[in-house]
Amino acid sequence: MFGNPSLITRIAIGKSIGFLFGLAGFVLIPYFLPEANWHLRWGILLWYTTVGAIIGVFGVFTYHPLLKLPFRWWFRAPLMGAWMNFVLTFFAYDAMDAMLVSIIGGGNIFIWFTVEGAIIGLIIGYLATRFGGEGKETVGS
Repeated sequence: MFGNPSLITRIAIGKSIGFLFGLAGFVLIPYFLPEANWHLRWGILLWYTTVGAIIGVFGVFTYHPLLKLPFRWWFRAPLMGAWMNFVLTFFAYDAMDAMLVSIIGGGNIFIWFTVEGAIIGLIIGYLATRFGGEGKETVGS
């Protein structure tokens, strides 16, 4: 079940790394945004755990059927991380904007959190691919 390559391993690694990033957010948010409530903190923890799981599952797709192009891990993982954080800014715009102002003094919230998601996605994608494999080999026969 946890052999290499394995979809279960990819998902477990993705969720674990996502959980660590979410835990960092859970712990650090009060320092950046003291008025942050518990819902935001738990939401960040669960959000990044979910992002890790999605990146883990998405590792099965190594070829884009419509564009007829390879879908490498270093492209698909940051793409998913960036997209998920872009969507997150729509759900929690006010809190994320206040946090961005507190951290760097302002800026375009969509750009900064999308870039952050791409970087986190790249890290999760690398580790999930490195230890869990990728492609149709991960789902077995």
